[in-house]
Amino acid sequence: MSADFDYSLDYKNLDLRENPELYRVGRGEQGVLMVEPYKSEILPNWRFKTEEIARESSEKIYDQFIAYRDADDFVGMDMARKFLQMGYTRARRYANHASGKKYDDKGKVREQDEGAMENEKARAARVFYKKYVEAREDPQYKKRRKAWVAWSKGQGDPE
Repeated sequence: MSADFDYSLDYKNLDLRENPELYRVGRGEQGVLMVEPYKSEILPNWRFKTEEIARESSEKIYDQFIAYRDADDFVGMDMARKFLQMGYTRARRYANHASGKKYDDKGKVREQDEGAMENEKARAARVFYKKYVEAREDPQYKKRRKAWVAWSKGQGDPE
């Protein structure tokens, strides 16, 4: 068993609520746009165009995180956490580069746009970051994640 995200699975036809044992946390946001039914449940709430939209979106996704936690659904919790993280990283990318393109034609990282630390997307990123940290640091989430990762490496029980 491996804790790495398994890209070989047929995610289009796989319901990880019914088969949670197949889920691997992976790193960062791995699998965030693949794992069903969570992707379809969370994605409609994921928006970061403005600070206000990001606030509403991050609160809805955090509420989903809490609902998954209350339902003892670690996969759902982790997916909601990943969407919050992705809200932060994508908003930051657009804060840094209005085009959304981080690299130039030669593969070099573009310089940040002027005002990248205080523009609307930067404010949206901060909103998502706060909720992401709140989810990541949730005591129940941390306990479940540690157990899940250990289990996925063949060391114990996911509970």
